[in-house]
Amino acid sequence: MTELQTPDVAIIGGGPAGLMAAETLSGAGLSTAVFERMPTLGRKFLMAGRGGLNLTHSEDFEAFVGRYGEAAPTLRPMLEAFTPADLVAWAEGLGQATFVGSSGRVFPKALKASPLLRAWIARLEGRGVALNLRTSWTGWNAAGDLAFATPDGPRAVRPRATILALGGANWARLGSDGAWAPLLAARGAATAPFRPANVGFTVAWTQVFRERFAGSPLKNVALGFEGRVSRGDALAAGYGLEGGAVYALSAALRDAVEARGSATLEIDLRPDVSLAQLTARLARPRGGQSLSSWLRKAAHLSPVEIGLLREAHGVALPVAPDALAAAIKAAPIALTGVQGLERAISCAGGLSFAALDGLELKAAPGVFVAGEMLDWEAPTGGYLLQACFATGVAAARAVTAKLS
Repeated sequence: MTELQTPDVAIIGGGPAGLMAAETLSGAGLSTAVFERMPTLGRKFLMAGRGGLNLTHSEDFEAFVGRYGEAAPTLRPMLEAFTPADLVAWAEGLGQATFVGSSGRVFPKALKASPLLRAWIARLEGRGVALNLRTSWTGWNAAGDLAFATPDGPRAVRPRATILALGGANWARLGSDGAWAPLLAARGAATAPFRPANVGFTVAWTQVFRERFAGSPLKNVALGFEGRVSRGDALAAGYGLEGGAVYALSAALRDAVEARGSATLEIDLRPDVSLAQLTARLARPRGGQSLSSWLRKAAHLSPVEIGLLREAHGVALPVAPDALAAAIKAAPIALTGVQGLERAISCAGGLSFAALDGLELKAAPGVFVAGEMLDWEAPTGGYLLQACFATGVAAARAVTAKLS
């Protein structure tokens, strides 16, 4: 087996976490090589750019950290060491000015990933980082070297340290397929099963609703589930519900559906109007208008919202203004299934933090881990990329400390 050029540190995975680790290590003067099995770097990063590239979020830091749920205590020191402000400064240092949207999300002004990625790769190459493409990691060989499959045949390398940044398991066509899990399990590293996150849910729509409203947006709604509330937009898909407001609750909803077989999501179709105000509007003389026309004029409901109201409460809606207003403010929708990993924006599961000493594998000293392959999840809104960058920085700093 032919050896590749041996760097101080080998980084396996050329996504945001791996490239940020390479940036941090090369800035510390360590020779660094990135090994990526796809033909190009940052494929998921470029995919995120199709939605404007939501880099991070501007909200209060305590609220920000809380978005990571059970993993928040573990991720906190990494997020404190590479904060949203640090991420913005890094992007602007690459010539990509940013702005804060009305939702508090932070975007590059270019609203795409390609200019940032090009500038980033150019800087890494300028620092001497070796970028090896179409190079698939296959584990460790009998000598303990990192083994790779390349277009030119098997290759091996023995760096002083390794960082694995191999992603999750829900974007196989972009390089994240979770194929690394058996390799680490064979070394005795504990992993949790991959589960869909930031994902849509199945709803048993009536045929009439599905045929008429599949693909229709639900604008500025409030979704409630077991004391949690999410404001924003959703989408009535043919199979059920999806969209940002749904994704913010998807972890709790997924767990409930998996445990009980269903979960009831309560939708406030007019969250900016109080129950009393809505009741007063609906109490005005209706004249000869149909109920649908009256709901459009008095409550400003769109056709899809009226349809969803009937899905939730039945075709025969309440007549009394107070009861009708209450129905609009709390439309229960039964979720009966979770869409699979192939439809999820991100995934939960992966390498357990219990398998690590900091970010170093207990079962393989000298091997560090970063990014989405770790068992954490967060809603969309900039939280996913921020944690990928922050864990990449943290892993690189841990390597630097170990090698020094």
